[in-house]
Amino acid sequence: MMIDVGGTPIACTDTGVPAGSPGAETILFGHGLLFGGWMFAPQIAALRQRYRCVTIDWRGQGDTPGTGDAGMDTLTRDAVGLIERLGIAPVHWVGLSMGGFVGQRVAARHGELLRSLTLLGTSAGPENPRRVREYRRLATLLRLVGIGPIAGAVKPYLFGPRFLADPEGRRAVAAWQDRLRRGDRAALREAVRGVTDRAPVEAEITGITVPTLVVVGADDNATPPHEAERIAALIPGARLEVVARCGHTSSLERSDVITGLLERFLAGGRQ
Repeated sequence: MMIDVGGTPIACTDTGVPAGSPGAETILFGHGLLFGGWMFAPQIAALRQRYRCVTIDWRGQGDTPGTGDAGMDTLTRDAVGLIERLGIAPVHWVGLSMGGFVGQRVAARHGELLRSLTLLGTSAGPENPRRVREYRRLATLLRLVGIGPIAGAVKPYLFGPRFLADPEGRRAVAAWQDRLRRGDRAALREAVRGVTDRAPVEAEITGITVPTLVVVGADDNATPPHEAERIAALIPGARLEVVARCGHTSSLERSDVITGLLERFLAGGRQ
């Protein structure tokens, strides 16, 4: 469905309150770059009987149209606006990569809106300077020629080698590529620039007070484990989990492991 947030249409999905559980808490899922809320389908399927599960599509990705502004502060305002429009605060935030960039900002600046924070494969720092030029080049090519010709260069950042070599993983990657092929190329380029141009939030996240789980794939090439270690060291009381045989897109690559971590963390991290 589409929700008007400050005059901007933002796409989201909402499983609603589980039957027989009027007091159920809400999980809000924020997806990674070049994906959509659909990347959390395995977790939502497992958790929706106990939690209201909501996803948000960032500007220019999933079903949300592009606006020319996909900066992290803008997306943070969108997330806050959606939470307020749906009246679902406080939520358990689960954010992967780009969703984690936004989640850290929401937790640091609007902590009253969250019950807990789960960060998957993300970073509190700026983009690696050595990769900014490459990412921008790939974003320009994405705009000009689409994902097909550059998929080989993009996949190793988004998926681990184990997943890319597995037949089921390859089918999932093909489905991702097909979704991306139908996206707005210009909007996707702006989404990439929103990531490459983001400011660091290391100084801000030291003030986060909600229970925090930080998860990273051992084979994550986009946001390596040392990025997760840095976040866990900065957020008071944060717990760190490293998932073996897993790349950047952990919700799909090791869906069972991520679901299990979420189930245990959310059950024990309620306020």
